Amino acid sequence: MYISKVSLVNYRNFLNSSFKFEKGINTIIGENGSGKTNVFRAIRLLLEDSSLQYAYKLTETDFNRSLGKDNWKGHWIIISIEFDDLNNEEAIQSLFIHGTGIAEKDFVKKAAYNLFFRPKADIRQKLSELKKGDKEGLSTLLQSLTIKDNYETFFTGKSTVDFNDTDIYKELVGDFDNVIFPATIDASKFGSKIPHQLSISSEVSFTFIQALRDVVSDFHNNRTNPLLNLLKNKSGDIKEEDYNPIRELVKQVNNSIEELEDVKNIRKDIKSTIQDAVGQTYSPSSLSIKSSVPDDADKLLQSLKLFIGEPNEDYEGGIHELSLGGANLIFLTLKLLEFKYRKSRETFANFLVIEEPEAHIHNHIQKTLFDKLDYGDTQIIYSTHSTQISEVSNVEKINILAKKLNFAEVYKPSVGLQPENINQAQRYLDAVRTNLLFAKGVILVEGDAEEILIPQIVKSVYGVSLDELGISLINIRSTGFENVAQLFHDERIRRKCSILTDLDDAICDTTILAGDSAQIKKYKSKVENSKQNGIERRKRLIAFANGNKWVKVFYANYTFEVDFIKSGNAQEVVKILDKAYSDEPTKKTAKKELESTDVSLFGKRVLTIAKQEGKGWFAIMLGKYISYKTEIPDYILDSIVFAKDEYTNDLIADIVEYRINKKFLDDNKLDFTLCRSVLNDYRKGTSTVALLKTELHKVIKDDQIITFLNRFK
Repeated sequence: MYISKVSLVNYRNFLNSSFKFEKGINTIIGENGSGKTNVFRAIRLLLEDSSLQYAYKLTETDFNRSLGKDNWKGHWIIISIEFDDLNNEEAIQSLFIHGTGIAEKDFVKKAAYNLFFRPKADIRQKLSELKKGDKEGLSTLLQSLTIKDNYETFFTGKSTVDFNDTDIYKELVGDFDNVIFPATIDASKFGSKIPHQLSISSEVSFTFIQALRDVVSDFHNNRTNPLLNLLKNKSGDIKEEDYNPIRELVKQVNNSIEELEDVKNIRKDIKSTIQDAVGQTYSPSSLSIKSSVPDDADKLLQSLKLFIGEPNEDYEGGIHELSLGGANLIFLTLKLLEFKYRKSRETFANFLVIEEPEAHIHNHIQKTLFDKLDYGDTQIIYSTHSTQISEVSNVEKINILAKKLNFAEVYKPSVGLQPENINQAQRYLDAVRTNLLFAKGVILVEGDAEEILIPQIVKSVYGVSLDELGISLINIRSTGFENVAQLFHDERIRRKCSILTDLDDAICDTTILAGDSAQIKKYKSKVENSKQNGIERRKRLIAFANGNKWVKVFYANYTFEVDFIKSGNAQEVVKILDKAYSDEPTKKTAKKELESTDVSLFGKRVLTIAKQEGKGWFAIMLGKYISYKTEIPDYILDSIVFAKDEYTNDLIADIVEYRINKKFLDDNKLDFTLCRSVLNDYRKGTSTVALLKTELHKVIKDDQIITFLNRFK
């Protein structure tokens, strides 16, 4: 038995989302504030005994903020957990057949367990009595509602509907736009009430391990100390005959301490001091100093403390003396042991939920630990924003959280893919360490030069890094764009993915002439073959991206190196000639060719240098001379604009201001007074891109900031 789906409607930052899980180890990844903690809290409300009380204490702050400050009134919070692969054992069937399961043939295979936080029956009745379209009556009724007086928590099972379906929500809760509310609820569809005597949480092994943020304080807290919890569980297993000798020894120790001469003297002095101060009448009738070493097994075990030695150290110290990583690793280990003890009891299913375990733990330990974290008969769900942990996660078992305004979206990267396509993506993610799944936008390249230079160019030209833009530039090398880009789709990861590739158009006339030498014929054939390969690549990628709004292909007319010079960057390449060539005549010829407007000359020369030095090393050499004056080729600029889903006024204004400051440093005679005034208005939302371009054009009409702003309306 495992959790196959969790549906969340109107709960915290989930307006309408669902998570799909598989057997074994599952991963939820996402940036800070995307809702990883909230989905775990939702699961705990239904499956963790200690959290059940909080299911009855939900407040208006638990409603999704997209509903508005008071628009939550009348709406429901729905948390639904679906289970799959129930076995036919009598014990588990007796629980689910009466409570949450849907019988198929001879036994229950699937089950649902739902939490509804909803208006009470009298309010639902009044809503159903409103006339269709009576918005004024609806507003009056909702205005008076409060959580304390008018809401209730209700658990159901045996539901057969998809709670994420908006039409289903209207049928169950009501249509607020048209003021249509149901008079009754169809229990066969939405589930029947769970009898109080049935409790799923008490019949499964569920362990939640919180995010490792301050474990040292947790060790000092009796409620959260994992060692204490382990010792408490074990104290009841100690046989009385085994413990009696220890109890007698403890009593002897206590008596010996109390009989110490100094202890007796202190007791005598306390008593006499009190009598001197307040007299015999008001003094205590008796006074003792007793040793309180516990002789009870439970309390004595709880007094034990853990001492640890760091790797490759002889010293053994307390938890507070460990490094943060060491303390976190021990805390996590004890919680896993606690889970093992709990799992050893006879339960229907085992669930282990771990929140962001990577804090302060070395990368290699993260990968090793969670590569080995597999208990076979246990479903494990953990959240993370660690690329190391995500690398050991199966792509079929990943849910990705994307943070939006007041809500979060959930992506399942393998949905709709054939097994061979999933294997292609998995092999890439296994082989290449990347933050591909964490980015807000992605640019895929297949060359070392693009990987090295594009981030440098963007930072130098626009003053912001790709990281600041939320864009990951990924070098797929020989993997094939399709194997990676297939993850970005309306059914899978709804984020923009730019593909940067070369058309490899001919940089010279490839017609073979009668007088051509063998060397020239070979060169022309190579150029022509590259051109034909580029044409075929373009056809293939057009077909691949067709109809997918999340993927777009951008082409260099020739290659990155050639188009770099063609965009006006010959001088950057000229500056590396001293390192590329040792003799002056060759340098002089190369400089002349690079500064030529004839692509057959500058194209052949730059490709010759790149091949001679190696494209990666060529890019490193060239990187030293990248500046704000470097011109970004149009196809690269277009790919960046596409990959980032949204450009705020502040972000665009920051880029413009950076360009203004750079230009002014070069020429302080430039008057940007009006430009800065319009820029400030644009930040406030009281001006437009068009007006900003107009003012900039008057001062720096040829600057590439105009080219950038032309991409925005």
